[in-house]
Amino acid sequence: MASTDSKTKTLISSKSRNQLPPMYKVILHNDDYTTMEFVVEILITVFGKSLEKATQIMLNVHNRGKAVCGIYPREIAETKVETVHNLASSKGFPLKSTMEKE
Repeated sequence: MASTDSKTKTLISSKSRNQLPPMYKVILHNDDYTTMEFVVEILITVFGKSLEKATQIMLNVHNRGKAVCGIYPREIAETKVETVHNLASSKGFPLKSTMEKE
């Protein structure tokens, strides 16, 4: 009976994993106008990063052209992208944020 219980648990946990929503990477893209300070501010306020982690991600955006800021379910990722665009636009920056399926 114990083997049946462990098989049942395995099937349930496998099924649960398969039912998780697809996750999306939120990506910031480099441009020649948005300040590094603003990108760090976005990473702290929108993505909840520490100053150290935000600075590291900002430098990746600057040096590599883009960087992943976080991985979220679709609706949250869409909201993060929209929030970045709204905040950047309100400050006159063309900062681009996109999302792609993980």
